[in-house]
Amino acid sequence: MRKPLVLVALLAAVLVAGSAPAAVAPPRLLGLSISNGGRPFLGDTRQLATVSPNGDGLRDRALVRFHLDQAARVELQVVKTSSFGRPPTVVWRLRRSLAPGPHALTWKPARGTPDRTYLLRFVVKGPSGSRVYGFERPRPGRPTSGLVVRILGVDVAFEQRAYTAGAQASASIATDARNVRVQFFGYPGPASPGELDPKTGASAMTPAVTLDWRGHRASPHVVDFSTSETWPSGLYFLRVTTSDGRVGYAPVVLRPRRLGEHRVAVVLPTNTWQADNVRDANGDGWGDSWSADRSVRAVDLRRAYLDFGLPDRFGSGAGAVISWLSRTGKRVDYLSDDDLAAVASGDALRRAYDLVVFAGSEEYAGRHAYDVVRRFRDLGGRLMFLSAANFHWRAERKASTLRRIGPWRQLGQPEAALVGVQVTASGRGGGKAYVVQGASAAPWVFAGTGLSDGSTFGRFGTEIDATTRQSPPGTVVLARIPRAIGRRSAEMTYYRTSAGAEVFATGVLDFASALAQPAVAQLLENVWARLA
Repeated sequence: MRKPLVLVALLAAVLVAGSAPAAVAPPRLLGLSISNGGRPFLGDTRQLATVSPNGDGLRDRALVRFHLDQAARVELQVVKTSSFGRPPTVVWRLRRSLAPGPHALTWKPARGTPDRTYLLRFVVKGPSGSRVYGFERPRPGRPTSGLVVRILGVDVAFEQRAYTAGAQASASIATDARNVRVQFFGYPGPASPGELDPKTGASAMTPAVTLDWRGHRASPHVVDFSTSETWPSGLYFLRVTTSDGRVGYAPVVLRPRRLGEHRVAVVLPTNTWQADNVRDANGDGWGDSWSADRSVRAVDLRRAYLDFGLPDRFGSGAGAVISWLSRTGKRVDYLSDDDLAAVASGDALRRAYDLVVFAGSEEYAGRHAYDVVRRFRDLGGRLMFLSAANFHWRAERKASTLRRIGPWRQLGQPEAALVGVQVTASGRGGGKAYVVQGASAAPWVFAGTGLSDGSTFGRFGTEIDATTRQSPPGTVVLARIPRAIGRRSAEMTYYRTSAGAEVFATGVLDFASALAQPAVAQLLENVWARLA
């Protein structure tokens, strides 16, 4: 009699269990993939699609496909990442209520959408909850999941950052236009003839040449250019323009044929330019630099720059210095960071030059370059730092990669001992004015400017330097911005050594942006006349 009772009890348990509602999970997106609906560009995958929204019918849209396992409201967000510390922003979104089954969503970017990569984020909501797909922060050794759209404009990059005048220079060009026009621009001097480029302020050095690009619309292509032997040492730009109005630039330095063609060398911050370049070359939606992603330890020096190919803060930094040098007829040798690192010794640099000018933020320098510049100073060579955060990080180049090692001050070589000041704060400053306090101690700096102790000039911020206990004895604070960023002040300084070296530092990142002001231009002219 016991067996039938057991069977009845088991049957009752099954019936009770079957009558309870089954647990329902939030809706899922299955089989996520992306394409441009046509011909892929080199590097495209099921997770990465290249789009060029120029209205020519080729790669004008991003097409997302997926399968829903239950009805849901799906929101597609297009997200732009930026430099580290700045939150990503949603630049476009689409909401749809969808039934179970296969679906496709389309993003057709507007013409003129900035060329870069964008992450796609999906928020899927149903009666039982929601799920989020894509848009995770990078982690060391683990690629970002999700989908990415690469907007292709005109990506241009030279294979080397510097060449000798007259040498063949090779540049990689990536665009899907039918043809392109290529033209060189430079800064040959105050009376330079020819067309002026509106973005760089440089003058045309060559006529525009049109190249048939129909055979290169699916991948980058390297073009060899012959530079003129008559071009002076300087910074040049290759401008590449398409018939539909897209444009890209690539900077390149023409170094002197030998060191010391002129007694002043101007070093352009090509390491900093790439460290601040948040171009995403590997297609994960995040900039391939420690400026955008803390997990990055090295940057590729061959990447094209964002913002049409102009280095970050070029116009308010080194570009403004170059324009001032050209406008005032200064004759100098231009060097890239690679050229500086190739100088054999500080003795060789001193034999070649009386003054070395750092036109922008020389933030990243290798051990050899640091030793060369310090030895140059110790031998009586003069230095001028026209931006902030100089020699802050040790960074070593290997092949085409720059690897950041650590702050020089933590490696026993504080930058203030060389520069006179070192970076003390960075962030969004209020754009405050310098207050003169060294006009009595160094009247030659302010001669003809109309400035005296207590006078104010300029509006600066973002990144600032100040003296420390490691600053050389006798360092004079020429001007100070009280509480420039938070409680931190910025300081403009000058010092002289017993060997006759003289070192001037502006102490702010964007000093050159004020060179249009007569007082600031005269101040720099005074310092130049003294040190050069």
